[in-house]
Amino acid sequence: MLVERPLYLERIEPFIDAPVVKILVGIRRAGKSSLLEQVKGLLRRRGVTKEQIIQINFEDLKYTGVRTKTDFVELITGSMRGEEKYYILLDEVQLVEGWDEVVNGLLAGGQADIYITGSNSKLLSSELSTYLTGRYVNIRVFPLSFSEALEFKRVRGLLDDVELTREQVAKEFREYRQKGGFPILHALDYAKEDGDKAVEDIYTSIIYRDLIERKKIRNTELLTRIIKYLFDNVGNVFSARSVASYLKSEMRTVDVETVYNYLDWLAEVFVIQRVERYDLRGKTVMKVQEKYYLGDVGLLYALNGRKNSYLPGVLENLVYLELVSKGYEVHIGKNGDREIDFVAEKKGRKLYLQVVAHMYEPKTAEREYAAFKGIEDNYPKYILTLDEEGEGDEREGIEVKYLPEFLLEL
Repeated sequence: MLVERPLYLERIEPFIDAPVVKILVGIRRAGKSSLLEQVKGLLRRRGVTKEQIIQINFEDLKYTGVRTKTDFVELITGSMRGEEKYYILLDEVQLVEGWDEVVNGLLAGGQADIYITGSNSKLLSSELSTYLTGRYVNIRVFPLSFSEALEFKRVRGLLDDVELTREQVAKEFREYRQKGGFPILHALDYAKEDGDKAVEDIYTSIIYRDLIERKKIRNTELLTRIIKYLFDNVGNVFSARSVASYLKSEMRTVDVETVYNYLDWLAEVFVIQRVERYDLRGKTVMKVQEKYYLGDVGLLYALNGRKNSYLPGVLENLVYLELVSKGYEVHIGKNGDREIDFVAEKKGRKLYLQVVAHMYEPKTAEREYAAFKGIEDNYPKYILTLDEEGEGDEREGIEVKYLPEFLLEL
């Protein structure tokens, strides 16, 4: 089942036929290959013939023998037989040694419009920057947002194409936050256990193929323990030093630099994403006490189970992913001795957001409102919650919003 994702097609379309390489990059199984198929359909609708389109998936058994620059050149040149323009779609191109030189040569020749995907941010950007400075554009692809997950259901006929009631939104959001956003879970009918197994397989593929093999990691037990710490602390502020201290308490000695390396490598393959703190008073980005969010919350539940204690972090994680997928630049806000969960900015628009599961307790409500104290600008300030009763309440310009509906409205 191929469900269009217009959010990304709208970002890609302005660059069709532009002399830049279009890079679709994101965590494995986020839907990059499906997006290439959609790009192919878009090209056909614009009059490009099927003979002009060269599509190669280097993970396909058909192309597993193509791993060197020479093999790659022979494959491409053997397919470009005419003088017309060719549209080259390359999936998981980083598997080929010297691919960047080949892509550079194709672009320089002026006969090719090139689209590539990859699951490693640093590998793609660092290798391309050597040859293609200023001649490529990164388009980050995320797992399904909440609205995209609903669209998958509509296409499958599992959801009416009408405005959902509040009760239906709540039900669909519960399912979404427990599944996560990997498209495969929304394209097929998985039982919970089978869905968890599918996500676990994705995770295993990322860790072993993209990290352990590529980085030649020998101490896999240390990597596993660091990942466990990250997953158990999703949405919490911590540093590499605190991870090292935790491991020391478990009788595992590791230096801070090693922890930093592991965190960087996990971020490269989008298992985690680092969010820096921004001092709202000093107007500076701080390099300490950052937060880490997961590339998809399904990873947490599939590996660790559905613990109630994870809910606050999972809600923050979902809001963060929604913001960045919609193009917002996101920081944690340091407001004196208080913390604002997210300060999000896009094209001159700024949002201040607090995320809390419930505000039944008065002290909880007071804490959430107090986070905004002293911020005098007129940008929107929201408390996002699962409570339906308090939705719409406002105090000193701070509005309470029902979190699932906020995601759909963003």
